[in-house]
Amino acid sequence: MTGPSSGAVNRIDWQPGTDLLHGICHCGAQHTADDPVEMWAWLLAHPEGHPSEAPSD
Repeated sequence: MTGPSSGAVNRIDWQPGTDLLHGICHCGAQHTADDPVEMWAWLLAHPEGHPSEAPSD
């Protein structure tokens, strides 16, 4: 299946030695969860469910 791409990249990494997943949205927002369904729901809810801009540190 092909289609237009926004160029946005979402990423989920497993943290070795734990049951935790670390997600990074294309906007820079980050989230950690132990449930893959929760993690994908968080990423796919963009921009609802997390800030639409990366937090400033």
